[in-house]
Amino acid sequence: MKKVFKSRKGFTLVEMVLVIAIIVILAAVLVMGIGTYLQKARSAASSAASHNTSISIVASQIDAELS
Repeated sequence: MKKVFKSRKGFTLVEMVLVIAIIVILAAVLVMGIGTYLQKARSAASSAASHNTSISIVASQIDAELS
């Protein structure tokens, strides 16, 4: 009996669907993670701006008292 070996070129449809599904899942996790970090960054920027504003108000009051 002769064994016939089929030359396998390319990927099957199932393999392609699995790869695409894994990429979609990883992208979804990445997007959710980025959203969390963006929210934290906005909060930190707002807090820093508020802090800087309060410092400038106090500095201007001190400058007015010294003048």
